[in-house]
Amino acid sequence: MSTTLDLLLPRFDDAEVAVPAPGPGPGNWAGAASAVLVDDVFWLAYRVRRPLDEGRGVSVVVARSTDGVRFTTVCEVSRDAFGAASFERPVVMPTDDGWRLYLSCATPGSKHWWIEALDAARPEDLPSGHRTVVLAGDADWGVKDPVVVRDGDRWRMWVCCHPLAEPGHEDRMVTRYATSPDGLVWHDEGVALAPTPDRWDSRGTRVTTVLGLDPLTVLYDGRATAEANWFETTGLAQAVDGRLVPVSDTPLVASPEGDGAFRYAAAVPLPDGRARFYAEVARADGSHDLMTTVAGRPA
Repeated sequence: MSTTLDLLLPRFDDAEVAVPAPGPGPGNWAGAASAVLVDDVFWLAYRVRRPLDEGRGVSVVVARSTDGVRFTTVCEVSRDAFGAASFERPVVMPTDDGWRLYLSCATPGSKHWWIEALDAARPEDLPSGHRTVVLAGDADWGVKDPVVVRDGDRWRMWVCCHPLAEPGHEDRMVTRYATSPDGLVWHDEGVALAPTPDRWDSRGTRVTTVLGLDPLTVLYDGRATAEANWFETTGLAQAVDGRLVPVSDTPLVASPEGDGAFRYAAAVPLPDGRARFYAEVARADGSHDLMTTVAGRPA
């Protein structure tokens, strides 16, 4: 891997805890975050998860910070308000008319997921904002964990899709790409990144952040087995002849602690040319903290 691409990777060694796990032990996780920098303020949306017998993904929190490390909660959305069995990765971002929060919602009693959006004039009003189902999924596919980018007048989404047709194998992941004129009505453009047989990411590939559009460069979660579900590690892929191709035969970032998870990495470009990363990272006791680090070379 080139030195230039290596600079695009988050690190564990110098990372700080932005949001601690909600408790000690496996299943207590803070993470699955997205973040954006608006007028020198970092806006963060993350999922709070409890162990399976305590409710899984119980809420999504939107928070703000001036330094990117110490956050103050602005609002919180409960899964119960959406009739969801669990929440997973949200996306928070400004729109032309205010703010939008995308939510990944689990259908009770099934392996199905759908994605819904909340729109409001102010971030603090998002819990009572206008609701729109943006991707419903269907009997064959669950959809969740979107990555959303505005590129001029076009909205782009990379969405994690889980095949549901084969019982017991719903954990598998593939990332599809979609475009939209408004971020609400989406057109499926096909598979963006798929697993590669007999590799570290052969069970699933989930794009988690876009590092650049020309060429398209992304970080993604991957794993080789069903047993590694929830403990994904991070790789990097770049477009070659219009197709995303992994740059390494091994994961590039993992936690040295606990279950090894280093997943849902999100990058926020900084004015000096570097990037602030957020990722859900395993700790020694099996909990996951939401951690942050800065990487890259100042411009």
